[in-house]
Amino acid sequence: MSFFTEIQIPEFPWKMDYSKSLMLMGSCFTENIGQKLLDLKFNVDINPFGILYNPESIANSLKILLEKRTFSENDLFNDHGLWNSYYHHSRFSDIDRDETLRKINDRIAISHEFLKSAGFLIITFGTAWVYELRKTGQIVSNCHKIQASEFKRFRLGVNEITEVYRELLEQIWKFNSKLKVIFTVSPIRHWKDGATENQLSKATLLLAIDQLIRGFGDQVCGYFPSYEIVMDELRDYRFYAEDMLHLSPVATDYIFERFRKVMISAESKEISKKILKLKKSVDHRPVNPKTLEYKEFIQANLLDINRLNDRFPFLDFSAERDHFELELARF
Repeated sequence: MSFFTEIQIPEFPWKMDYSKSLMLMGSCFTENIGQKLLDLKFNVDINPFGILYNPESIANSLKILLEKRTFSENDLFNDHGLWNSYYHHSRFSDIDRDETLRKINDRIAISHEFLKSAGFLIITFGTAWVYELRKTGQIVSNCHKIQASEFKRFRLGVNEITEVYRELLEQIWKFNSKLKVIFTVSPIRHWKDGATENQLSKATLLLAIDQLIRGFGDQVCGYFPSYEIVMDELRDYRFYAEDMLHLSPVATDYIFERFRKVMISAESKEISKKILKLKKSVDHRPVNPKTLEYKEFIQANLLDINRLNDRFPFLDFSAERDHFELELARF
């Protein structure tokens, strides 16, 4: 007997593995999934512009990466002593203008090269609602707490999104012909938009993604139903954080497990299990760190690290090795 409606996720014609790098762009949900991939030692680049919510801002960011554009002081503005960019999250802001530019331009250069050889690009749309700066007509990635009167707020249409991404994806595949693109829609509701407006926004995003995948075909792009998993499988409020909007760690773990099952190759799943076991060993804190049993535990983990490094030399276990060697040196 089943007590919930399970989302059936079809097998993807291609799989992620440790030999392929992954770029993730989009909402804070992207950061949650990206961090889990990073914890499992996948080669990932997460949000090179910071958290982005709407399709237009994500598209603009990808265009900047393709061009390897260099930002100048004319691209920044100062507010309450901070230098900001309307293309970037506030994590790039700084009281020093040159430091802001350094952080922005260094990251663009790194992510440009990363995208050139990446195997996967995962794009998470959060909302179809955008804010346009009245004096320039620019759709901003972040309002940086500037007065609302400075912006025009409106919802993108399905055709607006698909037209932008049809052209953009063709440019991306000219830049990196091997790249596979996976779309998702963030399950986090934008409640400030209003209940109905949030639903209209999510529906717009889903329809746009459907049109893009139908147009380009599932050999080069696909859709992972994170939104549907939360709406149908995790509809209880116990899967939410205290604000009743963001997801709890349990919910994020569940979605990632569904993602792992259909998106990651069988061999890489086995490797990730070994890495997860190793990470748990690193987190282990013995009652008595001076026992022979703990020393043998440390030596066994160092042996596992050496075996993993021999089989998979492209994985970096330096942090784990340093931890256990330091523990061993205390005997």
